[in-house]
Amino acid sequence: MNRRSFLQWSAGAGMLAGAVPSLFAADAATRTPLKKGIMLGTVGLQGASLADKFKAIKAAGFQGVEPMSHMDQEEVLRARDAAGLELPSVCCGTHWAKPVTHPSAEVRAASIEGLKQSLRDGKRYGSSSVLFVAGVVNPEIPYADALERAQKELVPVVDFAADQGVVIAIENVWNNFMLSPVEAAQFVDSFKSPWVGWHFDVGNVINYGWPEQWIRTLGPRIKKLHIKEYSRAKADKQGKWAGFDVEFLKGDNNWPAVMKALDDINYHGWGIAEQGGAGNAEGLQKLSGEMDRIFAS
Repeated sequence: MNRRSFLQWSAGAGMLAGAVPSLFAADAATRTPLKKGIMLGTVGLQGASLADKFKAIKAAGFQGVEPMSHMDQEEVLRARDAAGLELPSVCCGTHWAKPVTHPSAEVRAASIEGLKQSLRDGKRYGSSSVLFVAGVVNPEIPYADALERAQKELVPVVDFAADQGVVIAIENVWNNFMLSPVEAAQFVDSFKSPWVGWHFDVGNVINYGWPEQWIRTLGPRIKKLHIKEYSRAKADKQGKWAGFDVEFLKGDNNWPAVMKALDDINYHGWGIAEQGGAGNAEGLQKLSGEMDRIFAS
Protein backbone atom coordinates (compact mmCIF):
# COMPACT_ATOMS: atom_id res chain seq x y z
CA MET A 1 0.00 0.00 0.00
CA ASN A 2 1.54 3.36 -0.99
CA ARG A 3 1.22 6.65 0.87
CA ARG A 4 -1.82 7.95 -0.96
CA SER A 5 -3.69 4.62 -0.82
CA PHE A 6 -3.13 4.52 2.90
CA LEU A 7 -4.45 8.04 3.41
CA GLN A 8 -7.61 7.28 1.43
CA TRP A 9 -8.12 4.08 3.38
CA SER A 10 -7.48 5.71 6.73
CA ALA A 11 -10.03 8.47 6.09
CA GLY A 12 -12.77 5.85 5.90
CA ALA A 13 -11.44 3.69 8.71
CA GLY A 14 -10.40 6.42 11.13
CA MET A 15 -13.38 5.79 13.41
CA LEU A 16 -11.84 2.45 14.36
CA ALA A 17 -8.54 3.91 15.51
CA GLY A 18 -9.63 4.32 19.08
CA ALA A 19 -10.67 0.71 19.29
CA VAL A 20 -7.37 -0.71 18.01
CA PRO A 21 -4.73 1.95 18.62
CA SER A 22 -1.80 -0.44 18.44
CA LEU A 23 -2.86 -1.65 14.99
CA PHE A 24 -3.23 1.88 13.66
CA ALA A 25 0.04 3.01 15.21
CA ALA A 26 1.81 0.30 13.25
CA ASP A 27 -0.02 1.05 9.99
CA ALA A 28 0.51 4.81 10.35
CA ALA A 29 4.22 4.25 9.93
CA THR A 30 3.56 3.19 6.34
CA ARG A 31 2.34 6.68 5.43
CA THR A 32 5.88 7.80 4.75
CA PRO A 33 8.83 5.58 3.96
CA LEU A 34 11.19 8.54 4.19
CA LYS A 35 13.63 8.83 7.07
CA LYS A 36 13.78 12.27 8.63
CA GLY A 37 17.09 14.09 9.04
CA ILE A 38 18.43 17.60 9.35
CA MET A 39 21.55 19.36 8.11
CA LEU A 40 23.78 20.20 11.08
CA GLY A 41 24.77 23.54 9.57
CA THR A 42 21.18 24.77 9.92
CA VAL A 43 20.96 24.03 13.64
CA GLY A 44 21.53 27.01 15.91
CA LEU A 45 21.35 26.36 19.68
CA GLN A 46 24.07 28.92 20.30
CA GLY A 47 26.51 27.87 23.00
CA ALA A 48 25.40 24.24 23.00
CA SER A 49 27.96 21.48 22.64
CA LEU A 50 27.80 19.15 19.66
CA ALA A 51 26.50 16.40 21.93
CA ASP A 52 23.72 18.65 23.21
CA LYS A 53 22.79 19.66 19.67
CA PHE A 54 22.53 16.03 18.64
CA LYS A 55 20.36 15.25 21.67
CA ALA A 56 18.07 18.18 20.85
CA ILE A 57 17.80 16.96 17.25
CA LYS A 58 16.86 13.50 18.47
CA ALA A 59 14.36 14.88 20.99
CA ALA A 60 12.64 16.82 18.20
CA GLY A 61 11.91 13.58 16.36
CA PHE A 62 14.68 13.48 13.79
CA GLN A 63 16.32 10.15 13.04
CA GLY A 64 19.54 11.47 11.58
CA VAL A 65 21.80 14.45 11.04
CA GLU A 66 24.05 15.50 8.17
CA PRO A 67 27.37 16.82 9.55
CA MET A 68 29.92 18.84 7.67
CA SER A 69 33.17 17.26 6.60
CA HIS A 70 36.48 17.93 8.32
CA MET A 71 34.98 17.84 11.81
CA ASP A 72 36.56 16.02 14.77
CA GLN A 73 35.51 12.48 13.93
CA GLU A 74 35.70 11.22 17.49
CA GLU A 75 33.52 14.05 18.79
CA VAL A 76 30.96 13.44 16.05
CA LEU A 77 30.85 9.71 16.79
CA ARG A 78 30.47 10.27 20.53
CA ALA A 79 27.60 12.71 19.92
CA ARG A 80 25.99 10.32 17.44
CA ASP A 81 26.10 7.37 19.79
CA ALA A 82 24.96 9.34 22.84
CA ALA A 83 21.93 10.69 20.99
CA GLY A 84 21.11 7.52 19.06
CA LEU A 85 21.14 9.25 15.68
CA GLU A 86 22.27 8.10 12.25
CA LEU A 87 24.64 10.06 10.00
CA PRO A 88 23.30 9.23 6.53
CA SER A 89 25.22 11.90 4.63
CA VAL A 90 28.22 14.18 5.01
CA CYS A 91 28.30 17.63 3.42
CA CYS A 92 31.66 18.50 1.88
CA GLY A 93 32.89 21.67 3.53
CA THR A 94 35.40 22.80 0.90
CA HIS A 95 33.61 22.70 -2.46
CA TRP A 96 32.59 26.38 -2.46
CA ALA A 97 35.92 27.92 -1.46
CA LYS A 98 37.85 25.50 -3.68
CA PRO A 99 35.61 24.55 -6.62
CA VAL A 100 36.59 21.60 -8.75
CA THR A 101 35.98 23.69 -11.89
CA HIS A 102 38.53 26.39 -10.97
CA PRO A 103 41.11 27.35 -13.64
CA SER A 104 43.94 26.71 -11.17
CA ALA A 105 45.18 23.13 -11.05
CA GLU A 106 46.25 23.75 -7.46
CA VAL A 107 42.74 24.79 -6.42
CA ARG A 108 41.23 21.81 -8.22
CA ALA A 109 43.62 19.47 -6.44
CA ALA A 110 42.60 21.00 -3.11
CA SER A 111 38.96 20.53 -4.05
CA ILE A 112 39.51 16.85 -4.75
CA GLU A 113 41.39 16.38 -1.50
CA GLY A 114 38.46 18.00 0.31
CA LEU A 115 36.12 15.55 -1.37
CA LYS A 116 38.34 12.63 -0.41
CA GLN A 117 38.35 13.74 3.22
CA SER A 118 34.56 13.96 3.08
CA LEU A 119 34.46 10.38 1.82
CA ARG A 120 36.80 9.27 4.61
CA ASP A 121 34.51 10.98 7.11
CA GLY A 122 31.52 9.28 5.54
CA LYS A 123 33.10 5.86 5.85
CA ARG A 124 33.93 6.45 9.51
CA TYR A 125 30.40 7.65 10.29
CA GLY A 126 28.63 4.87 8.42
CA SER A 127 27.23 7.38 5.89
CA SER A 128 26.14 6.09 2.51
CA SER A 129 26.85 9.29 0.55
CA VAL A 130 28.67 12.61 0.52
CA LEU A 131 27.07 15.82 -0.73
CA PHE A 132 29.39 17.48 -3.25
CA VAL A 133 28.93 20.60 -5.39
CA ALA A 134 30.54 19.83 -8.74
CA GLY A 135 32.04 23.28 -9.23
CA VAL A 136 30.71 26.62 -10.38
CA VAL A 137 30.28 28.61 -13.58
CA ASN A 138 30.95 32.36 -13.49
CA PRO A 139 32.46 35.06 -15.73
CA GLU A 140 35.93 33.57 -15.19
CA ILE A 141 34.84 29.92 -15.58
CA PRO A 142 33.00 29.21 -18.85
CA TYR A 143 30.37 26.51 -18.85
CA ALA A 144 32.15 24.19 -21.29
CA ASP A 145 35.39 24.47 -19.33
CA ALA A 146 33.57 23.74 -16.08
CA LEU A 147 32.01 20.59 -17.52
CA GLU A 148 35.32 19.31 -18.86
CA ARG A 149 37.18 20.00 -15.62
CA ALA A 150 34.51 18.51 -13.37
CA GLN A 151 34.40 15.27 -15.33
CA LYS A 152 38.17 15.00 -15.65
CA GLU A 153 38.86 15.68 -11.96
CA LEU A 154 36.13 13.43 -10.59
CA VAL A 155 36.90 10.32 -12.67
CA PRO A 156 39.93 9.29 -10.54
CA VAL A 157 37.95 9.79 -7.32
CA VAL A 158 35.26 7.27 -8.27
CA ASP A 159 37.46 4.30 -7.38
CA PHE A 160 38.38 5.99 -4.10
CA ALA A 161 34.68 6.42 -3.32
CA ALA A 162 34.13 2.74 -4.08
CA ASP A 163 36.98 1.81 -1.73
CA GLN A 164 35.36 3.88 1.02
CA GLY A 165 31.92 2.46 0.25
CA VAL A 166 30.45 5.97 0.05
CA VAL A 167 28.66 7.51 -2.96
CA ILE A 168 29.63 10.91 -4.36
CA ALA A 169 26.22 12.62 -4.52
CA ILE A 170 26.22 15.79 -6.64
CA GLU A 171 23.86 18.51 -5.44
CA ASN A 172 21.91 20.97 -7.55
CA VAL A 173 22.69 24.43 -6.18
CA TRP A 174 22.74 27.98 -7.49
CA ASN A 175 26.16 27.54 -9.08
CA ASN A 176 25.07 28.27 -12.67
CA PHE A 177 25.94 24.66 -13.51
CA MET A 178 23.82 21.55 -14.19
CA LEU A 179 20.74 23.65 -14.83
CA SER A 180 18.43 20.93 -16.09
CA PRO A 181 17.56 17.43 -14.87
CA VAL A 182 18.46 15.99 -18.27
CA GLU A 183 21.99 17.37 -18.06
CA ALA A 184 22.27 16.28 -14.42
CA ALA A 185 21.30 12.73 -15.35
CA GLN A 186 23.76 12.68 -18.25
CA PHE A 187 26.54 13.95 -15.99
CA VAL A 188 25.97 11.18 -13.45
CA ASP A 189 25.73 8.55 -16.18
CA SER A 190 28.99 9.71 -17.77
CA PHE A 191 30.92 8.10 -14.90
CA LYS A 192 29.34 4.69 -15.51
CA SER A 193 29.55 3.91 -11.82
CA PRO A 194 27.10 3.27 -8.97
CA TRP A 195 29.41 5.37 -6.80
CA VAL A 196 28.27 8.63 -8.39
CA GLY A 197 24.71 9.82 -7.82
CA TRP A 198 22.63 12.88 -7.04
CA HIS A 199 21.75 14.70 -3.82
CA PHE A 200 18.51 16.38 -4.88
CA ASP A 201 17.60 19.68 -3.24
CA VAL A 202 13.86 20.20 -3.63
CA GLY A 203 13.85 23.95 -2.92
CA ASN A 204 16.82 24.90 -5.05
CA VAL A 205 15.12 24.21 -8.38
CA ILE A 206 11.87 26.12 -7.81
CA ASN A 207 13.42 29.36 -9.06
CA TYR A 208 13.91 27.80 -12.50
CA GLY A 209 11.95 24.55 -12.61
CA TRP A 210 9.67 22.04 -10.94
CA PRO A 211 11.01 19.54 -8.40
CA GLU A 212 8.66 16.74 -9.42
CA GLN A 213 10.02 16.90 -12.99
CA TRP A 214 13.60 16.67 -11.76
CA ILE A 215 12.71 13.73 -9.54
CA ARG A 216 11.21 11.70 -12.37
CA THR A 217 14.12 12.45 -14.70
CA LEU A 218 16.82 11.68 -12.14
CA GLY A 219 15.01 8.61 -10.87
CA PRO A 220 17.24 6.08 -9.11
CA ARG A 221 20.23 8.41 -9.42
CA ILE A 222 18.81 10.28 -6.37
CA LYS A 223 20.62 9.06 -3.26
CA LYS A 224 19.50 11.72 -0.77
CA LEU A 225 17.05 14.61 -0.56
CA HIS A 226 17.36 18.08 0.91
CA ILE A 227 13.92 19.23 2.00
CA LYS A 228 13.65 22.98 1.56
CA GLU A 229 10.90 25.54 0.91
CA TYR A 230 10.92 28.44 -1.58
CA SER A 231 8.55 31.28 -2.43
CA ARG A 232 8.56 32.66 -5.97
CA ALA A 233 6.31 35.53 -4.89
CA LYS A 234 8.72 36.59 -2.17
CA ALA A 235 11.65 36.28 -4.55
CA ASP A 236 9.88 38.47 -7.12
CA LYS A 237 9.31 41.20 -4.55
CA GLN A 238 12.48 41.08 -2.47
CA GLY A 239 15.13 39.34 -4.58
CA LYS A 240 15.70 35.71 -5.38
CA TRP A 241 17.53 34.83 -2.13
CA ALA A 242 14.56 36.09 -0.13
CA GLY A 243 12.58 33.22 -1.62
CA PHE A 244 14.19 30.88 0.89
CA ASP A 245 12.97 32.99 3.81
CA VAL A 246 9.66 31.20 4.05
CA GLU A 247 8.34 28.54 6.39
CA PHE A 248 7.66 24.99 5.35
CA LEU A 249 4.24 24.64 3.67
CA LYS A 250 4.03 28.38 2.98
CA GLY A 251 6.06 28.50 -0.22
CA ASP A 252 5.61 27.24 -3.76
CA ASN A 253 6.54 23.60 -3.31
CA ASN A 254 3.72 21.38 -4.49
CA TRP A 255 4.45 18.79 -1.83
CA PRO A 256 1.79 16.27 -2.90
CA ALA A 257 3.25 16.35 -6.42
CA VAL A 258 6.77 15.98 -5.02
CA MET A 259 5.80 13.03 -2.86
CA LYS A 260 3.90 11.41 -5.73
CA ALA A 261 7.02 11.71 -7.91
CA LEU A 262 9.10 10.11 -5.15
CA ASP A 263 6.58 7.29 -4.94
CA ASP A 264 6.75 6.87 -8.70
CA ILE A 265 10.53 6.37 -8.66
CA ASN A 266 10.28 4.19 -5.54
CA TYR A 267 12.47 6.50 -3.44
CA HIS A 268 12.39 5.41 0.19
CA GLY A 269 15.53 7.02 1.59
CA TRP A 270 16.36 10.10 3.62
CA GLY A 271 14.72 13.52 3.54
CA ILE A 272 17.13 15.96 5.20
CA ALA A 273 15.91 19.42 6.21
CA GLU A 274 17.97 22.37 5.04
CA GLN A 275 15.55 24.97 6.27
CA GLY A 276 15.64 28.02 8.49
CA GLY A 277 14.01 27.93 11.89
CA ALA A 278 16.21 25.51 13.80
CA GLY A 279 17.62 28.11 16.14
CA ASN A 280 16.24 26.54 19.30
CA ALA A 281 14.52 23.42 20.58
CA GLU A 282 11.07 24.78 19.77
CA GLY A 283 12.15 25.54 16.22
CA LEU A 284 13.49 22.02 15.78
CA GLN A 285 10.19 20.59 17.01
CA LYS A 286 8.26 22.79 14.59
CA LEU A 287 10.39 21.77 11.61
CA SER A 288 10.06 18.12 12.56
CA GLY A 289 6.28 18.33 12.69
CA GLU A 290 6.11 20.17 9.39
CA MET A 291 8.25 17.53 7.74
CA ASP A 292 5.87 14.86 9.00
CA ARG A 293 3.04 16.72 7.26
CA ILE A 294 5.09 17.05 4.08
CA PHE A 295 5.99 13.37 4.02
CA ALA A 296 2.36 12.39 4.53
CA SER A 297 1.04 14.70 1.80
